[in-house]
Amino acid sequence: MDEKEITCIVCPIGCKILVRTDGKKFKLIKGNKCKRGEEYAKSEAVNPRRILTSSILVENGEWPLVSVKTSKPIPKDKIFDVLNVIKKTKVKAPVKIGQKIVQNVADTNADIVATKTIQIV
Repeated sequence: MDEKEITCIVCPIGCKILVRTDGKKFKLIKGNKCKRGEEYAKSEAVNPRRILTSSILVENGEWPLVSVKTSKPIPKDKIFDVLNVIKKTKVKAPVKIGQKIVQNVADTNADIVATKTIQIV
């Protein structure tokens, strides 16, 4: 098992949590000041996830791009798969904030949603 130091981002304290993991099994060694820190460290050590933000091309819009994000955190190892889908995607104006642009992107159970409204030109 490898030892790894993880900086918790759940709260402003930023605990340095030392864990042992082989990628599947997890053992907390020390450093967390709360239960949420332990849960974050386990998730980060065994199955790290991230919210992904990007932009998508817009046809006939007041702006050429719309900012987007995943509707929930996705596995870190799926980020490039999701970016490849985003790169190939175009949407026609109008686009409304919160609009689902891609459902279940790259089999992550997350959607790509607009984070801005774009009007038609």
